[in-house]
Amino acid sequence: MAEEAKNSSGGSAAVVADGHGVETASVGTAVLSSDAVQNPGLPPHRKRVTDLDPKKEKNAERGVYGLFYLSIVGSLGAVLAYMFFPIESGDASEIRLHTIFVGSGMALALLAIGIGAVHWGKALMYDGESIDLRHPVASDEPTREASAEVFKVADQESGFSRRTLVRNSLFGALIAFPLPGITLLRGLAPQDIDPVEVLRHTMWDKGIRLARDNGGHKVGEAIRAADVTIGSVFHVVPENLGQAKDVLNEKAKAVVLLIRLDEKDLKETPEKESWSYNGIVAYSKVCTHVGCPVALNEQHTHHLLCPCHQSQFDVSDEAKVVFGPAKRPLPQLPITVDDEGYLIAQSDFNEPVGPSYWERLK
Repeated sequence: MAEEAKNSSGGSAAVVADGHGVETASVGTAVLSSDAVQNPGLPPHRKRVTDLDPKKEKNAERGVYGLFYLSIVGSLGAVLAYMFFPIESGDASEIRLHTIFVGSGMALALLAIGIGAVHWGKALMYDGESIDLRHPVASDEPTREASAEVFKVADQESGFSRRTLVRNSLFGALIAFPLPGITLLRGLAPQDIDPVEVLRHTMWDKGIRLARDNGGHKVGEAIRAADVTIGSVFHVVPENLGQAKDVLNEKAKAVVLLIRLDEKDLKETPEKESWSYNGIVAYSKVCTHVGCPVALNEQHTHHLLCPCHQSQFDVSDEAKVVFGPAKRPLPQLPITVDDEGYLIAQSDFNEPVGPSYWERLK
């Protein structure tokens, strides 16, 4: 059969498939389909009502810049809500109202921008179909000039330069939208207190016992040095934490990790030799990168790990950074024992806890 096809076609043949049978033709070796789907091309362009009726086009334009102005109202409303619904008192009802009004204003601002932009594109911008051919190499100079012309045409078709109310209202909405966020950032720091001083001092003080952290507002029993075995880790808070006015904020600054190592594994500088007790060391649990809780301990390597951004600190070497984005060691809490054998603090931390920032001297 193959030999007959070769003799009849001069050495090449094509198989033509029409869905019902197979025949040969001397047009090469490709398989040709007699019922291939043809390219239907682009459908006829259908004009929108805004293209046919100038009155509806004007109404659509009013709707677009009206939405952008509404976005501005939402942004300014969120700022005013932040001012007139303060949350400094900590009252739950005031916090609820603050959240509702500030959140509603910001949601309105973002939603109005989004709907306005979509409405602009659907009702006013040019909606003709086109095919964009892409080439793998750089275009020649005439093509680049044509591309620049495309931007000019796009500007004309979108009406960006021509529809000044739409354009200017969009600019106003985009300028006003970040204002609530900027306003909220001001509330991240106390208005009448230096944040350096706030973080420099915690509830640790001379003679304060180290107690177990039982989660939330709960403070566990004090810890005896004899109960801390080599390799064990305790999450620790000041024993008097329950007396604080704002327990959770004070806990966030004062929380400590208590670890016991073999004394021969400790590498201590002369000024910090008295800060530990029989191999027991205490370091701030707040990562010096961005303040995440450092809570993972590798017993064999003596490394503390921050699970958020993978900073690692060497507990045996004064919690120095050995890996990750953190730039300084964890602050160490000087500790000793009292007459009853309970672990106590010698003083507060000698430096601010938490992440580094530009006001910090160390």
